Amino acid sequence: MAKKKDSEKASQNSDSNKQEKNETNDDDEPNFSDPEGYVDSITDEELLGDILKQKPKETDGVESVVVVDGVPQVGPERLEKLSSVISKIFRKVGPIVNEYYPKNENGLTKGYEAIPDEWEAPEPQPYKEQGNLHYHLLEPDAFDQYCLIIAKDSTVQIWLNSSPEPIKLEDRVRWSEAYVNWSPLGSYIATYHKKGLALWGGPTFQQIMRFTHIGVQFIDFSPLEKYLVTYSPQVDDPQGDQKKLIIWDVRTGLEKRDFSPGGLNIWPIFRWSHDDKYFARISTDMLSVYETPSFGLLDKKSIKITGIRDFSWSPTDNVLAYWVAEDKDVPARVTLLEIPSRNETRAKNLFNVADCKMHWQKSGDYLCVNVNRYSKIIRREKNEIKYSGMYYNFEIFHMREKQIPVDSVEIKEPIHAFAWEPVGSKFAIIHGDTPNISVSFYGVKTGQAPSLLKRFEKKSCNSLFWSPAGQFIVLAGLRNLGGSLEFVDTNDFVIMNATDHFAASEVEWDPTGRYVVTAVSYWKTKIDTGYWIWSFQGKILKRINIEMFCSLLWRPRPNSLLSIKQQAEIKKNLKKYSSQFESKDRLRMSKASKELIEKRKKLMKEFAEYRNKRVEQWQEQKKRRLELRNHIDTDELDSDTKNVEEEVVEFFIKEEISVID
Repeated sequence: MAKKKDSEKASQNSDSNKQEKNETNDDDEPNFSDPEGYVDSITDEELLGDILKQKPKETDGVESVVVVDGVPQVGPERLEKLSSVISKIFRKVGPIVNEYYPKNENGLTKGYEAIPDEWEAPEPQPYKEQGNLHYHLLEPDAFDQYCLIIAKDSTVQIWLNSSPEPIKLEDRVRWSEAYVNWSPLGSYIATYHKKGLALWGGPTFQQIMRFTHIGVQFIDFSPLEKYLVTYSPQVDDPQGDQKKLIIWDVRTGLEKRDFSPGGLNIWPIFRWSHDDKYFARISTDMLSVYETPSFGLLDKKSIKITGIRDFSWSPTDNVLAYWVAEDKDVPARVTLLEIPSRNETRAKNLFNVADCKMHWQKSGDYLCVNVNRYSKIIRREKNEIKYSGMYYNFEIFHMREKQIPVDSVEIKEPIHAFAWEPVGSKFAIIHGDTPNISVSFYGVKTGQAPSLLKRFEKKSCNSLFWSPAGQFIVLAGLRNLGGSLEFVDTNDFVIMNATDHFAASEVEWDPTGRYVVTAVSYWKTKIDTGYWIWSFQGKILKRINIEMFCSLLWRPRPNSLLSIKQQAEIKKNLKKYSSQFESKDRLRMSKASKELIEKRKKLMKEFAEYRNKRVEQWQEQKKRRLELRNHIDTDELDSDTKNVEEEVVEFFIKEEISVID
């Protein structure tokens, strides 16, 4: 009985243990893991095909995403309109797969968006034959070309300054809708149009490149013609999408970068270094230097210069000069800055400064800072400042000498003009009060202060024009001074010729320094427009009057490939070559004379043939004339003496009164 009870009790305990175990298992999460070694026959593509399509690929990189910067920051209510505008622009390039506008915590867009797309390798552009852009330099007799702008029918002409008569190369009506410009090395001529700019070149002046910039009015080439700056100041664009200031690659025609003009509208806005590596601009208390070909800021930051007023690049080195205006007790200062190191190589403090102008000598050997100084300053209302007791200094920086010494030349009289000799070390100044205008010439030598070489007094001039080859200079009285001209040889300061071209408004030397052109522009006056060509000695060669003539532009030449030493050697032995040139000139003149004689003979022969033909016709008509005149022969004056009246006409020539004692 006892055993039976024990077995029943054990059975009950076993059942209760199983029940507790089952309850415990019901509380645990089910385990769906495959047993070890199990292989599933269903692939991931079958189970997750739609999701795997969005899996990132190795080829999905930045090549297939366009990041648009500078997008307006808008809220959700304007996002749809913004998206439609941007999509409209980028659909022209290709199909858009997706758009993404990053947003900040306030729900505004962050100012940029990403447009993913399938990347396609760009096809190389086919090569476009441009011809020889420097063909004009191969002219056997080194004749230069010049361009004429004529307002009548908006005509542009290209001429070859050949001897004895110039030759017209091109004559195109409405070639440009405004004026034209040569590039600095003479490779291109630029024409202006409503939709942009075009460059022309080669032997036939075919179109080389176009730049789309609506309303462009100002352009500026970099010194080596690699880049072109275009500026459209008056753009009618309410939405603000039109770019005003753009830099282009001249060879490819591609836009490199656009800029905001900023507050200082002084042209050129950008100024280039001599090698096209850098360009710079100024703004309020800031000098920004950019580098090419990235077109980003040098060292990714501008140079903060409190009170900067102006700057200028050296024509031969990556050095720029800038001046800072005085501020209360802090003097004005002129500083020379090396680029890209930004090292200050020289600085000079200046006191009582009203204004400064910087003039570099062409070879970069000297820098002249024209300083306008005052004795007293008067401050009026509304921050108006008036200076009195003005006097003037010329600070000469010797750039090639150790520690860059500075010399000073002081002139008490008003300054009208300043100009360096392009090749040499002389400079000229026009100064004084009307009518006592003087022209002073100074010479600069290494280790010495500038010395006065010559002073011409009581001159009627307001402009200085040095020959590109140096030595010769034209003192011109343009505009209100009536066009007076004086040709001066600065070797011995002899006035070779004193003459005038009435109402002249322009003086232009040819690139070689052999010829000078004086012109009366239609833009200045409406009568007697045209141009005269002179020799460098002041001998008049041609007078050409053209109705509505506007301007003459000589085609520039690149710098000589010969070194200074080689050029000096040629000048030294010039007599050896001069006989060859003289014989060639005589041959050309004799050929021209022969052609002129033949032309005159041909004209005389044509006239004689025409006259004989008309005489025969006149004789054949004599019978008809007699019938019409009652058989009276009127071919001779004495044929009808009855109807002939003689009248005596007297002219008063002069009157002489002699006193007889």
